[in-house]
Amino acid sequence: MPTDKNRATAAAILPLVGGPDNVTSIAHCMTRLRISLRDRSLVQDEALRALPAVLGVVEDLGAPPSGSWGMYQIVLGPGAVARVTPEFEALVAEGRSAVPAAAPVTDAVTAPSAAASPADPAAPHPVTADELAAQGAVLKEARKARNATPVKLLLRRIANVFVPLIPALIGCGVIAGLNGLLANLGWLPAVVPALAAIASGFMSLIAVFVGYNTAKEFGGTPVLGGAVAAVIVFPGVARIDAFGQQLSPGQGGVLGALAAALLAVQVEKRCRKWVPEALDVLVTPTLTVLVTGLVTLFGLMFLAGEVSAAIGTFANWLLATGGAFAGLVLGGLFLPLVMLGLHQALIPLHTTLIEQSGYTVLLPVLAMAGAGQVGAAVAVYYRLPRNASIRATVKSALPAGFLGIGEPLIYGVSLPLGRPFVTACVGGAAGGAFVGLAHQLGIAFGSTAIGPSGWALFPLLDGTSGPVASLTVYAGGLGVGYLVGFLATYFFGFTHQMLADLDTDPGPAPATGPAREPALN
Repeated sequence: MPTDKNRATAAAILPLVGGPDNVTSIAHCMTRLRISLRDRSLVQDEALRALPAVLGVVEDLGAPPSGSWGMYQIVLGPGAVARVTPEFEALVAEGRSAVPAAAPVTDAVTAPSAAASPADPAAPHPVTADELAAQGAVLKEARKARNATPVKLLLRRIANVFVPLIPALIGCGVIAGLNGLLANLGWLPAVVPALAAIASGFMSLIAVFVGYNTAKEFGGTPVLGGAVAAVIVFPGVARIDAFGQQLSPGQGGVLGALAAALLAVQVEKRCRKWVPEALDVLVTPTLTVLVTGLVTLFGLMFLAGEVSAAIGTFANWLLATGGAFAGLVLGGLFLPLVMLGLHQALIPLHTTLIEQSGYTVLLPVLAMAGAGQVGAAVAVYYRLPRNASIRATVKSALPAGFLGIGEPLIYGVSLPLGRPFVTACVGGAAGGAFVGLAHQLGIAFGSTAIGPSGWALFPLLDGTSGPVASLTVYAGGLGVGYLVGFLATYFFGFTHQMLADLDTDPGPAPATGPAREPALN
């Protein structure tokens, strides 16, 4: 039955993105189905948002394959996306190799979306959730245009290197937390070493995976990227003296692997241009691995090691010294960073911190931005008691918000309204200040993986003061974020004119069932 449900979701999505021939690539991250499209105009946005399984859609120009439009991302939520994506891939493959015959079925699945239409900006008040979603779509389109700069597109591509690693980071992080708990309690001593090996195996070779993904993302041969990155973690590098510096296995970490693989891609591309075709299969991979390997050993490992060490030192110093103020700035500015597309730069930093100390101290602070968003949404719900449309949107999006999936609340509620987005940032700043203060007082902790946020981050917390202290401080930060986000929005999130326009009954909502989440963006 779950497989049938996931296939039905994939079957409902496929015709709404233009069918199998319009899809050029398929991938997924923690919460989103990510597809590249040939023709953006074939996508039916409103019908997609009206599907019960779809929490929202996100567009960006990304770095699409040649001949494709930018990346189109459909938010399905954690767990669901990993199950729907294989079904979607299978349907695309089937559709390309067979005569399409499933249109009547998919039309039946998506029939309710026929009633959905973009809100008329000139429509009279009262404002409905559909109008807010339309405003959110406009804001998102403007954001997409602003973010299509070379630097931000590069950050997006670098993020694409690390996103596929998130499931393994989460799995190993949870196992590491469980292993630490068993070790502290003295339970199952025979199992503890086995769990330690399972949790640490991936992290010991993460540089290889980064190198492989980097070469794949930037147009090289993936296995060559993995090969040059493997040099970094090879135990034998301990016998190498590089200009008076004794190397150590893993020195440079994921940043070194990223740099080595980027260099390998450039060397490989140049070799492809001048090496005769008859010798290409022999000469190109040899020169790529040799040249890049030597540069990695006698330059990149040392330089990347220094950068990685500086990142770890600075992150710990920032929270230990800056404390509440540092947390306030990080928690308050994270949502604007997301809107500007600059948050992608944090992914390699998180991964570097996890590789160095076992957890990233930054993620729990940044997660407070989501808490402020939730608190603001609850305030919107109570400030607009007569607007059943907006209240239904808030109610349906809150469960995802508690689990750290913020897109439905951001693009469907707070950002189109304007002031509630600002007050949500205030709530995030307050939660971040609370967590930062705890760090300054000596309760240092972080997340053993990246990707989850909100309540989903609890199983991944670890720190120097033990699990109880880490869990308590994080829960306290969420509580502060919820409370301040609520209060700031309730008292300062609406002008009198906004309340007059919004707090009215828009009329009976269409009967779409309690599970449907219309107009989430």
